[in-house]
Amino acid sequence: MMNRWQFLKRLAPLLTIMVLVLAACGREDLSPLNPQGPVAQEQLDLMKTSIIIMSVVVVIVFAISLYVIVRFRRRKGDKTIPKQVEGNHKLEIIWTVIPIIMLVILGVPTVQSVFNLSKDQSDDPDAIKVIVTSHQYWWEFEYPDYGIKTAQELVIPKGKTIAIEAKTADVLHSFWVPSLAGKIDTNPGGTVNHMYFSAPKEGVYLGKCAELCGPSHGLMDFKVKSVDQASFERWTSAIKAPVAMPSDPAVAAALTNQCLVCHAIGDQGGPAYPNLTGIGSRDSVGGILVNVDADDIKYDNEGTVYDNLYRWIKDPEAVKPGNHMAKQYDLTDQELEGIADYLSKLTLDY
Repeated sequence: MMNRWQFLKRLAPLLTIMVLVLAACGREDLSPLNPQGPVAQEQLDLMKTSIIIMSVVVVIVFAISLYVIVRFRRRKGDKTIPKQVEGNHKLEIIWTVIPIIMLVILGVPTVQSVFNLSKDQSDDPDAIKVIVTSHQYWWEFEYPDYGIKTAQELVIPKGKTIAIEAKTADVLHSFWVPSLAGKIDTNPGGTVNHMYFSAPKEGVYLGKCAELCGPSHGLMDFKVKSVDQASFERWTSAIKAPVAMPSDPAVAAALTNQCLVCHAIGDQGGPAYPNLTGIGSRDSVGGILVNVDADDIKYDNEGTVYDNLYRWIKDPEAVKPGNHMAKQYDLTDQELEGIADYLSKLTLDY
């Protein structure tokens, strides 16, 4: 028993080091330590300020503690009672005032940033207004000024302020794009929260749900695509353009009667669930099945657009457990293949 205890005592520091190392592992585009926008940069600067202040406090406290331990340690043969400092007003004032000063130094920029970053920018005439609605387990993006409603990919013009109005259609979720801004909760009960951010550079930024919301919480991904102004304008026009239905009558009937009862394509279908317009251009299917070229498939969750659509429509419960899409339709193999093929070619040129 003693040998086992000694072994565990020696193993504990190694396990602690491994946990700390692994805690730092992760994708760079999911790290708030890699800011790609002014909001994320301001938040990182605040974190750095906090860490510096706390590090100074820790170093000073440990230095004083070490000095006291060495300077005032009990010497061999010394049986006297050390001098008591209880009631020393000078010391009490010093160790009360210094923490207050530290809190003020940290508190002032923190309060300034909190109020600055919580401003509602929807009144800004130059801002792009987006209503974000969270669902189990997908994201809906509505552009009220453009009459557009889409899902899973938030397309924005680079450099523009994006004014977010966040709400939920069911349970508590949290909208988070780590490289662009901190998270904002989407609370049940009709509560609407506001935030803003911008992306100075073109690119794709990964977003996540940051609040435990059900069995597929970890699969509730989305993307923010920053494009130039001309591309954004082309996208807003392309997504509102009429969309032709499948040329095969059987596939068109299955799509209309079983898929468009809930989903929308162009100006057809229902508004309740993700708009499928341009789904063939998206980087992923279901938020997590990554679309790649046919000769570049590396992982289990990657495939061509057709492969991913086929896999998703055939058994969405296997891909994202707990979603509300499962068992809402009944397709034959021919209809399934035809719909997957049609949707994979439903692209937007922008």
